[in-house]
Amino acid sequence: MFKVTLADRPEFLAGDDTRLREIFHPAKHQLSLNYSLAHGTLPPGQRSKRHVLASSEVYYFIAGQGRMTIDGQTSMIEPGTTIYVPPGGQQFLENIGDADVEFLCLVAPAWRMEDETVLE
Repeated sequence: MFKVTLADRPEFLAGDDTRLREIFHPAKHQLSLNYSLAHGTLPPGQRSKRHVLASSEVYYFIAGQGRMTIDGQTSMIEPGTTIYVPPGGQQFLENIGDADVEFLCLVAPAWRMEDETVLE
C-alpha cells in the first residue's frame, strides 16, 4: 500500500499559474503507473494561462465555479463536473466564483515538463 495525504505534498505554482500538489507521479514515487495525479486550486478572479499538453488530461472539479475553455469551446464547471482534454488541446481555466476552484487532474501518460507548452 502507498498512502499519501494532501498535506504531505508540497504546493507549487505550475507554469499555467494554477497551484498544484502532485499526489502520485511514477517518476517520483516508485509506482507502476502510466499516469500522474495532481490536486489543483485556482483563486477567485484568476485565470490559468492558455497551454497545451502532449498528454491527455481528465479534470474532476471538487469545489468552486468557473469556466473551462478547450480549443475555443467553453463549458461551465462546478463541483462534480468532469472534463476530458485531448492531447494537444489548447486549454485554460477561469474562476468566476468567490471561492477557490479546486480540482483533481489525471494526466496520461504521466506529466512531463517537456510535454507542456504555455502559449502566453
